[in-house]
Amino acid sequence: MARRPLKGSERSPLPNSRALGPADPAERLEVTVVVRGADRAGLQERVRRIAKREGPAARLSRAEFARRHGAGRADLDAVREFAEAHGLAVVEEHAARRTLVLAGTVALFNDAFGVELQHYSHPGGTYRGRTGPVQLPAELHGIVEAVLGLDNRPQAEPHFRMQEPGPKRRSRPARAGAASFTPVQLAALYAFPPGDGTGECIALVELGGGYRPQDIQSYFTGLGLAAPAVTAVSVDQGSNQPTGNPDGPDGEVMLDIEVAGAIAPAAAIAVYFAPNTDAGFLDAVTTAVHDDVRKPSVISISWGGPESTWTQQAMSAMDQAFQAAATLGITVCIAAGDSGSTDGVSDGKNHVDFPASSSHVLACGGTSLQASGTTIVQEVVWNDGNPANGASGGGVSTVFALPEWQQGLEVTDIEGNRSPLTMRGVPDVSADADPQTGYDVLVDGTSTVIGGTSAVAPLWAGLIARINALTGRAAGFVSPALYGQPSALHDITQGNNGGFAASSGWDACTGLGSPDGSKVAAIPGL
Repeated sequence: MARRPLKGSERSPLPNSRALGPADPAERLEVTVVVRGADRAGLQERVRRIAKREGPAARLSRAEFARRHGAGRADLDAVREFAEAHGLAVVEEHAARRTLVLAGTVALFNDAFGVELQHYSHPGGTYRGRTGPVQLPAELHGIVEAVLGLDNRPQAEPHFRMQEPGPKRRSRPARAGAASFTPVQLAALYAFPPGDGTGECIALVELGGGYRPQDIQSYFTGLGLAAPAVTAVSVDQGSNQPTGNPDGPDGEVMLDIEVAGAIAPAAAIAVYFAPNTDAGFLDAVTTAVHDDVRKPSVISISWGGPESTWTQQAMSAMDQAFQAAATLGITVCIAAGDSGSTDGVSDGKNHVDFPASSSHVLACGGTSLQASGTTIVQEVVWNDGNPANGASGGGVSTVFALPEWQQGLEVTDIEGNRSPLTMRGVPDVSADADPQTGYDVLVDGTSTVIGGTSAVAPLWAGLIARINALTGRAAGFVSPALYGQPSALHDITQGNNGGFAASSGWDACTGLGSPDGSKVAAIPGL
């Protein structure tokens, strides 16, 4: 059978990894196949109209989206026929998500997609992987846009940082306020409008860890709030599995629930648990976007990785999912990363984190906040002195084009040199993320303080849920509106994230700045 490589599917081994030998031919796995959607040009035009705030007419219901822009029956059937011809089972199919999940053995997938799956060791453990591109038969070219999950390396990291114990804290100037805050206190400092998110649903995407209901109840009792209704949603066999280790992914899960829930305690919270792979990550996002049962109006994501660690096919599929979210009136808030301008890559270059670098999401950077009572005394770029120890992610994408709402902006390097922004700039907004001025949370029965841009995404998600409940409509894709009203944010003009410096207006450390919640709520059309 003649095959051709699927563009953008190329994989290389993880750095410092070593091939251990062929994967067990009998090992069973599931793979997500993404097919093209109908009327791609029409979808892009619809997103453009939404970005220009041309009213709700450009938005679609989930049913309308599936009909107008979902996968066609003929394309889904073509993949089914291919799967059956190679002995693979179709265990899931979703036209709106444009995905089919195929199940079978390593041997069957090797044959079907022209790959040689291997097992690799690397400093973080082992994974099943491949090198080079996925191969497709001619009849599937133009139909299949991504094949994800053959390689199950960890695709993302949670973007939270624990507060260091007292003796290890770096020296700081004397501060006027507490070293940590509850989310309720931060909502007051940021002048969030009144409300509790009644009637809204906030989706959280989690790629590991879990929560304990008793911790949620105890935490909100301590805040004097009713605990939100939290539901775990399983994606690709992912599930709520608390590890008992507050420093592990449980810290991420609980931080997200407790921050979003404290800001919008009457909102329902749906936690989508999926494996930490490119397939799991995408499937969690598309499941949340197209969930016609829980119908989230806001999605918060605190996981990601440098653009350089993703395949082009995975980034394209994820970005298209965020375009779908914009069309459905869903706001997507994503942490911009905690490793400064390098995003933890050791090649001496600046990098940004994906999926925060997608142009169709609200990328959330980090600040360090000092307060006195209910007044912000000082707010600067979060940088723990060495970006490797924690600093706001931010910079310029090498993948995504400059969106219209960022045209005319400039980026400032740490020497103070300004140059035109030519590609998508990250982040869009920010809020308190320094673990030394972080968030009081309860994880696995332990009270602790956590920071990182992981906290900023659910903080903004909670704000949007409050605004949605107040206005009675979904704010949807908010970035263009925020860029049109920069005075609704506190401009952060001090500090740097290693490669870029804060400046008046937008910058590649804190974006437009931190929220003045009541002013954000007053933006016309939001």
